[in-house]
Amino acid sequence: MGSVVYAQKKLPKNKAFIEQSVEKHKKDLIRISDEIWSKAETAFKEYASSKILSDYAKANGFTLEKGVAGMPTAFIATYGSGKPVISILGEFDALPGLSQKAVPTKETLEQGVAGHGCGHNLFGAGSLGAAIAIKELIEAGKISGTVKYFGTPSEEKYFGKIWMVKEGLWNDVDVNISWHPAAKMEADVQSSLALVDFKVEFFGQAAHASADPWNGKSASDALELYTAGINYYREHVKPTVRMHYHIQDAGQVVNVVPDYAKIWVRIRDTKRSGMMPVYNRVMAMAEGAAIMANVDYKISLISGIYEVLVNRSGGEIMQSNLELLGPITYTEEETAFGKKIQETTEKPQVGLDGSIKGLKATNKHPGGGSTDVGDVSWNVANINLNVTTAPVDTPWHSWAVVACGGMSIGHKGMIYASKAMAMTMLDLFENPKLLEKVKAEFQERKGSEVYKAIIPDGPPPIPAN
Repeated sequence: MGSVVYAQKKLPKNKAFIEQSVEKHKKDLIRISDEIWSKAETAFKEYASSKILSDYAKANGFTLEKGVAGMPTAFIATYGSGKPVISILGEFDALPGLSQKAVPTKETLEQGVAGHGCGHNLFGAGSLGAAIAIKELIEAGKISGTVKYFGTPSEEKYFGKIWMVKEGLWNDVDVNISWHPAAKMEADVQSSLALVDFKVEFFGQAAHASADPWNGKSASDALELYTAGINYYREHVKPTVRMHYHIQDAGQVVNVVPDYAKIWVRIRDTKRSGMMPVYNRVMAMAEGAAIMANVDYKISLISGIYEVLVNRSGGEIMQSNLELLGPITYTEEETAFGKKIQETTEKPQVGLDGSIKGLKATNKHPGGGSTDVGDVSWNVANINLNVTTAPVDTPWHSWAVVACGGMSIGHKGMIYASKAMAMTMLDLFENPKLLEKVKAEFQERKGSEVYKAIIPDGPPPIPAN
């Protein structure tokens, strides 16, 4: 393959190879992303989406392991042999109730159906494009080692990577690469929030709400007392803590004292060490609520995740490749699409930002959300990337992200991410000193921490198909 001039710079030969590989697969990667976008399958139900990705990996020479870690939609696609072993993550689950057409105003595609409000259709396909480019370099004899693509389900709800980590699937991996769709372009050297999910059930005694309420023991009363306790507690936790809940059952009819109530609770903090005391306190409140309402209660752990362990050495490598590739540029139509979304969501109409951000300082206490990439990052050195796939200030987990993920704005970001990640992986394959520097920082940051998965005993909570 000949040299490629990109972003006014001449790419080194193997990076030019990556550029051409991703461009060769571009139409297929967009098709795969769009198919997953249209399927919009939710947690542990991503059967079609998983098959679309794994079939394309197999067609491109990867060896497949399906149904890993007890999850039918989880898989590993592997090519090559020996060290180093570099892996890349692919997510593909959607969010419930976000069905949306690929248009810049809110228009439901199919009522009540899911949508890719976090861009995971782009995530899975873009990462596969990067893995294939590295596979083709190994196949051509230009580099040696092993590339692994991890198909990881249920990031949005149950955090499938935790069960994959517990299974030891990254034990032989040297460095892991990940990316996420975003409204900005940057090597991501910020952490995330640790999180724990649990449900509380209250069990009382039903009675007629008017004729003999004294014979009732209201589970709903306990639930209300419990949420009151959580809300009063908010004043007395650190600003880094987040507490939120979803009442799933508080009785069915008004004239019956409810004998059953259920609430789903989520606790977060910037560090797992800060989250656990809050978690323990909020669990203790459930007993207090049950005592006051004279009912029984049960707490069930759903799952929990660690904060991301940042790797700045890896971020520096990713940053160099972003600067090599240069910014994403947009057509007038794409800019107009982005501004219309901003108008509809009442944001400043500034369009899209495809510029390369400098490598930021790592904040001690970041904001934002949570991800099960955190659990991977406590078990192997991890490098993260954000790439623009939506306009500036787009509300995430919303119809607007779904709209962009089904058209060229999302496609451009996905293809760019494929190239940036593959080039970063290439640097690790070609330069053992860089690889060891990334791994050494991982060991230093992890220190004496012993990783312990925050999941209940038993298999993953796979729903009936």
